Amino acid sequence: MADNRLLIIVDVQNDFCPGGALAVPDGDAVVPIINRLARGFTNVVLTQDWHPPGHISFASSHPGKKPFDVVTLGYGRQVLWADHCVQGTAGAAFHAGLDVPHAQAIVRKGYRAGVDSYSGFLEADRTTPTGLAGYVRERGLTQAFIVGLATDFCVAWTALDARRSGMDVAVIEEACRGLDSVGSLAKAWTDLGQAGVTRL
Repeated sequence: MADNRLLIIVDVQNDFCPGGALAVPDGDAVVPIINRLARGFTNVVLTQDWHPPGHISFASSHPGKKPFDVVTLGYGRQVLWADHCVQGTAGAAFHAGLDVPHAQAIVRKGYRAGVDSYSGFLEADRTTPTGLAGYVRERGLTQAFIVGLATDFCVAWTALDARRSGMDVAVIEEACRGLDSVGSLAKAWTDLGQAGVTRL
């Protein structure tokens, strides 16, 4: 019988780990856990934040604004971030300890200068697809297990969109770490539960 389970490893990149431009507290602690989990999956996909310089989500692109300020853009509310995961930089690279050579695809997101992208499925305008939903559909994958960084942003958005695409979805808490900005972590877990995402 075909294996219909997919492990989605979200944004385990240098800039989201300690010492990075947008470090998630204890972010590198997920690496050995994910390596161990990944060995139990045939189907593995990685997402990679991949911004051009001057991306609209960077506080530096908005004079007078600082990281974690919130602005309203054409597609809605946008948290502003420190410059991070700029294409081709060491910060955008996957953490050196991440060991998942059998991963079958890397889905890059956030590479359009004028729109942010937390989810591995849809950009923040909620209409532009990344192609991951088509990949999942064509491969016949129906169960998604989500791990990575950060729980309350890219992990949660990816999990919610996986649910919207019709998958059974679980977030493996031990293999995630959150930023927890102004209650964002608690809100993410509430939203995930309400959407029918399992918390493992």
